[in-house]
Amino acid sequence: MSTSAERRVVITGYGTVSALGHDWDAVSASLKSEKNAVVVMRDWDVYEGMKTRLAAPVQDFELPSHYRARDRNSMGRVAQMAVLATERALAVADMTNDPVIKGGRCGVAYGSATGSPDAGEEFFALLNDHSIERINTTTYTRMMSHTAPVNIGVKFGVTGRMYTTTSACTAGSQGIGYAYEAIKSGIQDVMIAGGAEELNPAQSAVFDAIRAASRNFNNAPCQSPRPFDQDRDGLVIGEGATTLILESLDRAEERNAKIYGEIVGFATNTDGAHLVRPKQETQERVMREALESAGIQPSDIGYVSAHATATDRGDIIEAQGTYNVYGRVPVSAMKSYTGHSLGACGSFELWTAVMMMNEGWFMPTLNLDNIDDECPDLDFIVGSCRPITTDCIASNNFAFGGVNTSIIVRRWR
Repeated sequence: MSTSAERRVVITGYGTVSALGHDWDAVSASLKSEKNAVVVMRDWDVYEGMKTRLAAPVQDFELPSHYRARDRNSMGRVAQMAVLATERALAVADMTNDPVIKGGRCGVAYGSATGSPDAGEEFFALLNDHSIERINTTTYTRMMSHTAPVNIGVKFGVTGRMYTTTSACTAGSQGIGYAYEAIKSGIQDVMIAGGAEELNPAQSAVFDAIRAASRNFNNAPCQSPRPFDQDRDGLVIGEGATTLILESLDRAEERNAKIYGEIVGFATNTDGAHLVRPKQETQERVMREALESAGIQPSDIGYVSAHATATDRGDIIEAQGTYNVYGRVPVSAMKSYTGHSLGACGSFELWTAVMMMNEGWFMPTLNLDNIDDECPDLDFIVGSCRPITTDCIASNNFAFGGVNTSIIVRRWR
């Protein structure tokens, strides 16, 4: 394949494991039902002092029977979800047996906030019990932060580049962005890209400790989270995995692949200011840089998928920055359905935005009953799904540590 610079990059496959379903038919039906996947986690009652009891788990996840016991044992839940999502994405792209996967011109760009916490407990037992009894030959490979991309590479025999994006809430979006850059620059022809995360009470405890986890709706889980709403009280943790197959346009056309969208812009930067307090200036800058890289104007964006974690200052800063860049653009928040799936959210939110763009509708933000007075005059989609015809969408994500991403996708005609 050509390695000339500035190649066009398209999406030719997708696969997901999510709390809303495991294919587009199931996910779109869940979105149109306008109900979220948040439930009460009664088994968390044992954790003294933790106030939140809400989460959005994947209820029916299990690896198919063709995965051998050896494969299952070497992967924790996060890697299992990532590998299964990738298997589904390769099937959608009609690339399950494509020689490019093992030929060196295909890479992986994938991330999660952490590896499997359960494996970490096996190591921590060494410190507490002064014994290695719980540590086994797979403990580290399940716990390591790059367990998802490495297991994808091993399962499918990928021999090209590997980018491990362990950047918390931007792990999935950075994975897709770096995959886009690798193909655009001619380094690779195909990339497996995305993010994954598994649910664990320790993740909710992190946000509970800083009073950023939802705790006022433990008896009414469907009413939380509440992005942009004046009564929001914090985020709800979720889980899942979403993989996209990215491909150079010339290769996709050469094999007559179905194209779901063209990635035309990507930017990422860091706040350089604070570990947990977002910075509006750099969030705005990353949106503008993505527009510049796409060569389009803010008015060309017909929908923005907001990061929108339902936290106090985070929502306001993001809303103001979004308004300053795009003006009164239609906006909604996927986390009102799935909770915050950390490393998985960026890839899932981009994928669903692209699929909705292709079908000409976008879901509303759930539980947005009273828009916070501090929010600017964005066109918040509320109440019900809205028909919108647009050729370009933007998906924005912002992570702990001040990591920011913005990806722009154009509808394929």
